[in-house]
Formats: sequence, structure tokens, C-alpha cells
Amino acid sequence: MRLIDRYILRQVAIPGALALLVFTFLLIIPFLVEQAEELIAKDVPTLTILSLFTTLLPQALGVAIPMALLLGLLMALGRLSVDREIVALQSCGISLWRLLKPVSIISVAAFGITLYVLLVALPNSNQRFREISFNILAERAEGEVKPRVFFDQFPDLVIYVREISSSSGWKDVFLADNRPGQSESIYTAQSGRVAINREEETVALILEDGRRHTAGKEQDYEVYEFDSLFLSVSPDRIFPSSGPSRSEREMSIGELNMRIVERENLGLSTESALIEIHKKFSIPFACLVLGLAGLGLGASNRREGRLSSFVIGIVVIFFYYAMLEASSSLGKGQIIPIWLSVWLPNIFFGGLGAWFFKKSLRGSELNLRLPSWINQIFKALTNKKPGKASLASSRFSFARLPLLGLLDRYVTLTYLKMFLLSACGLLTVFYISTFLDLSDEVTRGEATWTMLIGHLRYATPQYIYYVVPIAVLLASLITVGLLTRNSEMVVMKACGISLYRASLPILISAIAAAAVLALLQESILGSWNRQAEAARNVISGGSPQTIDVLNRRWSIGNDGQIYHYSRFEPQDQQLHGLSIYRFQKNDLTQIASRTYIERASHTGQPDASKWQAQSGWTRDFDETNGNAVTFTSFETLDLDLEPASYFSDQSPVPDFMNYSELRTYIESLKQSGFDVTSQMVALYRKLSFPMTTLIMTLIAVPFAVTVGRRGALYGVGAGITLAIIYWGAMSISAALGTGGALTPLLAAWTPNILFGAAAVYLFFTVRT
Repeated sequence: MRLIDRYILRQVAIPGALALLVFTFLLIIPFLVEQAEELIAKDVPTLTILSLFTTLLPQALGVAIPMALLLGLLMALGRLSVDREIVALQSCGISLWRLLKPVSIISVAAFGITLYVLLVALPNSNQRFREISFNILAERAEGEVKPRVFFDQFPDLVIYVREISSSSGWKDVFLADNRPGQSESIYTAQSGRVAINREEETVALILEDGRRHTAGKEQDYEVYEFDSLFLSVSPDRIFPSSGPSRSEREMSIGELNMRIVERENLGLSTESALIEIHKKFSIPFACLVLGLAGLGLGASNRREGRLSSFVIGIVVIFFYYAMLEASSSLGKGQIIPIWLSVWLPNIFFGGLGAWFFKKSLRGSELNLRLPSWINQIFKALTNKKPGKASLASSRFSFARLPLLGLLDRYVTLTYLKMFLLSACGLLTVFYISTFLDLSDEVTRGEATWTMLIGHLRYATPQYIYYVVPIAVLLASLITVGLLTRNSEMVVMKACGISLYRASLPILISAIAAAAVLALLQESILGSWNRQAEAARNVISGGSPQTIDVLNRRWSIGNDGQIYHYSRFEPQDQQLHGLSIYRFQKNDLTQIASRTYIERASHTGQPDASKWQAQSGWTRDFDETNGNAVTFTSFETLDLDLEPASYFSDQSPVPDFMNYSELRTYIESLKQSGFDVTSQMVALYRKLSFPMTTLIMTLIAVPFAVTVGRRGALYGVGAGITLAIIYWGAMSISAALGTGGALTPLLAAWTPNILFGAAAVYLFFTVRT
């Protein structure tokens, strides 16, 4: 391999590796934020968590590698074009045809790695994920069920146990079985336990001395007595609640072929499985296609360099995956052939890349500037003139001004430009990830594109909430790094301007970003998260939930009766889909009556217990044998239940509430004697998280000065590393707070305290 090949490979490898790190990190943020905290709080060993974490990497890498390759090529070749190094190579007799060799080497390498990930690593990681999840379940299953607390971690099962003995297991068991494909059943039993078979990886619930109640249509009802009963439980979705799903995308070629045969035998459509087989080869092949496109676009872009290359890369990536999913839906609808639906994006972008490459061979130059109106704004605000872009060379006549307003504008607008580019790029990755995650339901006809777009709309505030701290960190590192590398910081120091004064606009911008996050969190984040979750449930095939309601669904009344309801609407004081289970002499194993009500409205004062039921039925049971005795339907019925405030005392998700709502809810729980540790941690995090922008800026500015001469890309790598460390510290401290090892206040603020201390140290040690 010649020197020119090694040089090109090195130039592409650095931004490509950084892009791969960024994309992979963004794709696994939901696991870090949600599941890692839960695992740590449940005292799962660290090595087990890390093993579970590694099973997520293939799923992320299968999407991230083609994106990182294109972005690396565009940024590397864009810089070579702007610096006229490509022109210099051509003047030495080295044409763009010669550059195909190093580009082909790295593209083929990316093709091979992606192919291995999709064909081998991804199916294996899924299997490994299930094995680890099962081991966690096997170690903790019995300990997760608590007495007199509804347990719903088993899929489509709800368990209530009155007493738990260390020797004999559960006593007085109530179990609701709502698994798909069968009639809803209620089990009552004298005793029960969990049975684990590690060799066969099976989980079963064993109930003894009990009855099964199964309701059919109208008056159909069956009571079945049993001495011992086994209920098998699928371990795939038990713990944790998210991770690699067993969809067709994660299946091996052999498994997909078996599914095709099974569906053919049943006379069902096989297009979906066929498309996934083609995708396992077309997506890796995209590395070759995007490599050619990156060479043509990058070598032709001789104006804006890395900035426009970054924007172009994000746009091309988005349109590639959008076209892939859109054409796949056409294939599943049998509008176009299966092979064409999957390979069409490669054909299109391959032709586009060849056209750009041909244009580059002729010496044509592409005008790939950022939108003109953006550049005009930047130039107007900075008084930027052609040929005088450098602060060090042309900006220091203003140093004599007492307020240094021109310096502030220059630094601020440079920072904002980096911030907007970083934020838009990171948001695009979130959109692509969500798009790929949910597009299967659309292409299968189970949802519409309008539903998907609606979910993306409502999920955007949460994405912004995640992205802003990272974008602030990257913008600070890149801005100060560029000022340092261009010797502009040296000129500032020579004019008596310290690092602290030069970075003041960046710190003010960080404070403004913190205020935006706080406002976002308090104003719209909770309600929009509820909307996004509701839309996602509909897309994924779940039941549509009314978003402005509380949904606990199961509760125990003061007289021992059990309530189950679809939803409670606090504003209208209404219960929907209410079932009431009353028991013989407070014996949980003998149901005395069962009442179902379509809608119940509260009447009277808020603390009153008067309700009016509309449209329902009541079934009474014999005290001796448990058989159904009478069945009575009604249109209206007056009931004495718990007050409406009882059903309002829910356990809503903190992410669906703003600070004020969560604080009010915590106070109500305290008055009721509930443990509010986890809710307090979430409450304090709503205050601490917006301050992340300021903490990250304080640590980024002096850090960027020390490494600035290594370039902006080094700053990006350092920024992502810092972000990963911060997210890890945040998850660990929150889990320790939930587990009681730290106070809620300290658990929420520990990451900011640690990183703030590091920032103070760097500020006092760096030469200003």
C-alpha cells in the first residue's frame, strides 16, 4: 500500500470512527437512560449489565456503519477539496481514479463488517440477550413478587399475593390472565410459586388448590376447580422490558426461510420475510454505493468543506433510509417486485454517486453551500467581508472597545453555527432510528405513515431534551478548539483578553440552553411524551389509550374487593371498563361476586363514595362450590365504592409529568404513607438535568484549549467520550438513589457535582 493510500485511509478513518461512535451512542441512549438504571437499582451485577449492553451493539452497528462511512468520506474528502490537496494530487498526475483504491478498501471493509453484523452477530446477540434476560429472571423471579402489591412484570399477567412464606411460597393468590389468543381468565388459589427450568429455559407459575373463572359472551361462564395448575410464561419480555425484539429483522437467514415455508403452508403472505432476506445483503452493499457517492460528492465540494459535508451526509443518509422503507412498503404491497423494492435505493444512489464522480473527473465544482439565507444572516451579524474570515487576521481593531461587542458576536455566532449543525445532525439520527424501528408496522399495513409522522412529531421534544446537552458540549469543544487551532485565542491573550472573557458568550448561551430545557420540561414535555407514547402504542398494535388520564388499572378496596379498570378520567370523574371482584368472608380464594361496568360516574362530593354505573352485569357465586348462581344485567346502578380521589392516587410515569405535577403527586403519596424515594429522585433530576448544559460548557472550554490544536474532530471524539461518561454517571447515581444508597437529592446532582468539580479544576489549571 502506497503512501497516498495510507494518507487517504487515515483521513477517512478518523471522522468515520467518530461518526460511528456518535451514531452508536445515540442509538443506545434509551437503554442507558431507562433500562440501565432499572438493572442497577435491582442489584444486577455490573458484568451482567455490561454483557446485556453488548447485545445491543450489533443492532446499532447495522444501521450506524453505512452512515459513518458516508459521513467520514464526505468530511475527509471535503477537507482535502477545500485545502486544494486534491488539486495538488491532480497536478502531480494522480487522478480521482487513483483515489478509488483507498475508498474501495475502506468501503469493502465496511461492507464485510456490516454483512457479518446482519447475518451473524445480530441473530446471535438476540439469542444472547434472551439467555442473559432468562438468567436474571431465574435469579430474581420469586423475589420480585411482593405481598399485597400487584405484580405485572410477567407479560399479560397480573399477580396479587396476600402473604409470602420463605418455606412454602405464595399464600392466597389472585391471578389475572389476559394473554392473547385465549379468553380472559381469573385464577384464585390457596398457594403458588414460580418454577424455573434452566436447561429448557422455561418459566412456569404453579398454582395449587384453586379455581379458574372464564367469562365468555353474554351469560357464558365457566368455573373450573384444580388441585395443581401450570401456567407457562414466556421469558423473552419479562426483564428488562426493552431490548432487541424478535422481529424478522433480527432473524437469521435460516429462520427467515423457515418462516417463509410456514407462511406458505398456511397460505399467508411471505413478502415481509423475503424483503428482510434481501435487506441483509442490500444494506451492507450500501457501503459500496455510499462510498462511491461519498467520493464523488466530497471531491467535488471545494467551497464549504466539512460543514457542508456534514449537512450533505446527514441529508443523504436520511433520504437513503427513507427511500429504503418507502420502496419496501411498495414491495410488500406487491406494487413492484420484491428485489427491486429493496435494491432501488442502492441503484438510485449508486447512479447518483457515479454521476458526481464523473463530474469530478471533468474538474467540475459543486456548489454545496449551506442555505444562502443562513449564510447571509451570519455575514450580516458578523460584518463578515470576503477574504476576511479569520478573527486573528482582521478582528482585533475592536479590542480597544470597552464592551468588546464585536468579539462577543463573533464567538456567539460561531458557537451557534456549530450548535445548530450538531443538534440537527443528532436529531436526524434519532428520527432515523425511530423510523426504522416502527416502519415495519407501517409496511405490514398495521399502521399508517400519518401515525408514524404523528409519533415523530410528539417525540421531538424528548429528542431535543436528549440532544441539547450533547450539542452544547460539541459546539463548545469545536468552537474553542477552532479558535485555538487558528491562533485566534493567542491573539486574544496578546490583547489582554483572558479565556474566561472570551468564553463568556459561550457560557451565556449554555445558560440560555438550560433555561430552554427547563421551560421545555415544565411546559410541554410531559404532555407530548404522553401523546408520543399513545401514538407508539397504536402503531405497535396496542390499545389506544386516552392520554390525559391515569391508568393504574388494578387496586385493592378498603373492604378487600379488587378493582380493575381500563382508565380513570380525573376531570370527568369517570371509570371506564370497571370490573369489581368481591370475595367470601375476605377469603381471596373464593369469589363471591363479579361485576362489570362499562362506565361509572362519581356523584356527590369528591370525598363521597357514591357512584352511578351505566350498562353492565353482576354474577354471583355459590359459597360452597364456587359455581355461578345468578346473572343480572343492568342499564344503571347506584354503587358505593371508594371516593374518586382513591382512583386518582396512581403511579404515573414521571416522564409524563412536569415538575409541578410530580411534586403535587409526591405530596399526596407522602400523606398516604407510600415510599416516594424513586419519585423524589425523578423530581430532583428535573431540576438537575437542565444544568447539564452549563456543566458541560464549563468543562468543555478549558479542555478544548488544551487539545484545540489537534483539530475539531478530536474535540468531537472527546465530547462524545465525555457524554458517555456523564450518561453512565447519571444512570448509576439515579439507581443508587432509588435503591437507598444515596439520598434523592444527592443521587440527582452527583453527576453535575463531579463534572463541575472537574471543570473548576481545569479552569484553574489551564493557561488563560
